[in-house]
Amino acid sequence: MSYAVKEIFLTLQGEGVHAGRRAVFLRFAGCNLWTGREEDRASAVCQFCDTDFVGMDGEDGGRYEADMLAAKVAEKWGDGADHRYVVITGGEPMLQVDDLIVDALHAQGFTIAIESNGTIATHPGIDWVCISPKAGSDVIQHTGDELKLVWPQPGSNTEAMESWNFANFLIQPMDCGDESRNRANVEAATAFVNARPKWRLSLQNHKILGLP
Repeated sequence: MSYAVKEIFLTLQGEGVHAGRRAVFLRFAGCNLWTGREEDRASAVCQFCDTDFVGMDGEDGGRYEADMLAAKVAEKWGDGADHRYVVITGGEPMLQVDDLIVDALHAQGFTIAIESNGTIATHPGIDWVCISPKAGSDVIQHTGDELKLVWPQPGSNTEAMESWNFANFLIQPMDCGDESRNRANVEAATAFVNARPKWRLSLQNHKILGLP
């Protein structure tokens, strides 16, 4: 099997429990909740996505076989075999993730994290599972390491989510690209966490720091 990859780049993880950790981001092309085309945004299940996952034209994007892709991720990491960490993301990466790429990345010494919308069961070989539910979607992955809910999302059943088996529950303010709306979203997320202490606030530190 070959994989459609939007981009591969080295940065620091900007969000969630592992914020600040050195990581290679492996972004797969495609999503099952939005086509990525602006003309389809209003009718999409997920209407607030701020990521370009369309095509294969990003940094080191292209079509790869599993061993070639894992080797490219290792090349991005550079020298040193310790603490290798890759974040598989999208779009929706579980449209493409399979045994071959999981085994190939592990063979290169990587701990594998995934960021998924949870509508497709995650691969059992993934080491760190982060699920970001989208209101109106059918989330079937109810277990993992990190539940990261972008907020506000009207229609989100947070009471049901609290019964899911996750080690960490995070609320992340939605980035609308507008300063006043973003400020209101931060206030709403902060109020949510103050009212429900099972959850913690997650910020998009990579945007604050100007990282990719």
